[in-house]
Amino acid sequence: MARESTSFALAAALVLLAGCSIGPKYTKPTALVPPAYKELGAPNVEGAWKRAQPRDEAARGSWWESFHDPQLNALEEKLNISNQNIAAAAANVQVARAMVREARAQYFPTLTAVPGVTNSRVSTAFGQSIGATFTTYSLPLDASWEPDLWGRIRNTVKANTFAAQASVADLENVRLSAQAELAADYYELRAQDAEKQLLDSTVRAYQESLELTVDVYKAGIGSDEAVAQAESQLKATEAQDTNLGVLRAQYEHAIALLTGQPASTFAVPLEALKANPPSTPVGLPSELLERRPDIASAERSVAQANAQIGIAKTAFFPTITLSASAGLQSVSPAKWLEWPSRIWSVGPSLAQTIFDGGSRRATVQQFQAAYDQTVANYRETVLTAFQQVEDNLAALRILVQVIEQQNGAIDAAGRNLEEAEVRYKAGLDPYLNVIAAQTALLNDQQAVVNFRSQQMVASINLIKALGGGWDASQIPTPKELGAKILAGQP
Repeated sequence: MARESTSFALAAALVLLAGCSIGPKYTKPTALVPPAYKELGAPNVEGAWKRAQPRDEAARGSWWESFHDPQLNALEEKLNISNQNIAAAAANVQVARAMVREARAQYFPTLTAVPGVTNSRVSTAFGQSIGATFTTYSLPLDASWEPDLWGRIRNTVKANTFAAQASVADLENVRLSAQAELAADYYELRAQDAEKQLLDSTVRAYQESLELTVDVYKAGIGSDEAVAQAESQLKATEAQDTNLGVLRAQYEHAIALLTGQPASTFAVPLEALKANPPSTPVGLPSELLERRPDIASAERSVAQANAQIGIAKTAFFPTITLSASAGLQSVSPAKWLEWPSRIWSVGPSLAQTIFDGGSRRATVQQFQAAYDQTVANYRETVLTAFQQVEDNLAALRILVQVIEQQNGAIDAAGRNLEEAEVRYKAGLDPYLNVIAAQTALLNDQQAVVNFRSQQMVASINLIKALGGGWDASQIPTPKELGAKILAGQP
C-alpha cells in the first residue's frame, strides 16, 4: 500500500512539474507607426492611388491583373509554377515543418528492440562449472522517456514552429519579390519597345529630311554641308535605334529566368508601352504590419529567439529520465522464448550539472543578445517598409506632374521644329537649326517614354511595398504546420 502511495505521489508530482515552463513570456515587440502616410497629405493626383475602402479587394491575390495585360498575366502564372527561387523557398518550408514534427516527437517515449546472440568465454579462475564458453540469446525491449518538467521540449516545439511560420512568410516574400521584379522587367521591356517605335519613326523622318537636303543641294540652293549634317544625324540615330536591342534582349532574358525558362528558347513579341498605372488602395500605416510578409517573418523570428532563451534556461535544472527494459534471455535456444526466461528492469535516473565554468549562463546571455538583435531587425524592417511606401507614393505623385510638363515640352518642340523647317526651306536659316530642333524633339519624346516607364515601375513597387494583397492571416497555425499536407503547398 505504501509503495502504491509513493508511486501515485511521484506520478502526481511529475504531472505538476510538467506544467512548468522556464523562459520569458513572448510579447510582440513595439514599432514606431505613423498615424498617416505623409504623401497622402500632399495634393492628390487622379489615378495615382486611392484611400482603401472597407472590403476593398483591389490589389488582392493576383494583383498584376489590375494592369489588364494578358501577356503579363500569362507570364506571372508561369512564374508562380516554374520560378526556381520560389521552389527553393517552398522546399525550405517543408524542411521547417519536418523540424516541427521532429521536435514534437520528443513528447513521446522511445522504444528500442535489440535482439542478439552473444557467444562468450568466462575465465575458469572464477570457478565456473558449466564450461569456459557459452552462448546467450536475448530479445530485450528498452523504453525511455524524459518528462518535459521545465518546458525544454515545449520551447523547442515553439521555436521550431515560429521558425516554420517565418519560412512560410519568407516564401511569400520571395514570391512577391519575384512577381514584382517580373512585372517591372516586363514594363521596362515595353518601354524599350516604345522607344524603338519612336526611333524607327524618327529614322524615317530623318531619312526624308536627308532626301530634302539632297534635293535642295542638287537644285543649287542648299549646301553640301547641310547634306553631310543630315546624313550624320540619320546614321547616329540609326545606331541609337539598333543599340536598343541590347537592353531589350537583357530584359527578355531576365523574364525567361524568372519564369523558369531557358533564355535561348524564350521570346516576348514587340509591343509598345500603352498601359497606365492602376489605382492602388493604400490603407492605414498600422495595416502595413499585417500586410508585409517580410515584417511577418521578422516578427516570427523574434518569437523564435524568445523561445530559444527558454530552452537555454532549462539547462540550469536537472534532467529526469524514466527507463524500463523487458525481454527474454537464455543460454539455450530451446528455452529462449519461454516464460521463465523473462527479464525486466525499471527505474528513474537524474542528471544535474554541478559546475560548468559559466557555460550555461553564457549560453543564456548569447540567446538574450540574439533576441535583442531580432527585435532591432524587426523594427528596421518596419521602418524600411514605411520608407518604401512613401518613396513610391512620392514617385507616383511627382511623375504625374513631370509627364504632364514633359508633354508640354514636346508640343513646344514640335512647333519649334515646324518653324525651323519652314525657315530652312525659305532659305532664312541654315539646316543646323533644323537639326537642333529635331534633336530637342527626340530628346523630349524619349524623356516621356522614360518617365512613363518609371511611373509603371513605381506603381509596381508601391503594390509590392504594400504587401501585394498578402496578410498575416495566411500564415499557417501550429496545428496546420504539423499536418502531413499544408494547404497551398506541395
